[in-house]
Amino acid sequence: MVYVKICGITNLEDARVATAAGADFLGFIFYPPSPRYIAPEPAGEIVRAIRAEFGDVAPRCVGVFVDEPMDAVRAAIAAASVDLAQLHGAETPGMVMALAPHAFKALRPQTLTEAQENFAVYRLPPTVYRLPSTPDLLVDAYHPQQMGGTGQVTDLEMARWLAERCRLLLAGGLTPDNVADAVAQVRPWGVDVSSGVEAAKGKKDHAKVRVFIRAAKNASHV
Repeated sequence: MVYVKICGITNLEDARVATAAGADFLGFIFYPPSPRYIAPEPAGEIVRAIRAEFGDVAPRCVGVFVDEPMDAVRAAIAAASVDLAQLHGAETPGMVMALAPHAFKALRPQTLTEAQENFAVYRLPPTVYRLPSTPDLLVDAYHPQQMGGTGQVTDLEMARWLAERCRLLLAGGLTPDNVADAVAQVRPWGVDVSSGVEAAKGKKDHAKVRVFIRAAKNASHV
């Protein structure tokens, strides 16, 4: 089964639709420059409402951080009641370790060599406990100014190298139209989408969310 993360959630209705459609993870962007930013406190209201409504089948919730100090990350996790921290900036391996097993690193390598180097330092060692059904790493397309949500497609050969070695969340330019092909080529543990299922920045297109989740979960690894 391919896990699906719907990222850039900013409101309860989008969270409810994604959950009902079968999303495994909901992502909340705690990075103020992002057009999909939401503060931890209102995110927490959404998280708690979804858990109350869906109970045991509620998705796990992820806070996305970019170069925040450790104390700020811990405070936001508590305020938003999220399960995991996705570290999407230049955070150190030590910070990932300090938050383990409730954190994973997002990589934005430009080359296979850089991806291999990132993998060596950011994947948690086997001696560190990992939560079941949780990604080891995420790979996103590189952009010189933006940290994510660009719609640019990730290098799929590079992503496949990572996917062969860890539980990888594939992000970057995925849409309802191309996710099945990306899953077939990369064989990732899971996929992550934000801009590819939007009606506008910060607002999901509910039909696209449903089609994306169905396409990803029905895709075959080849």
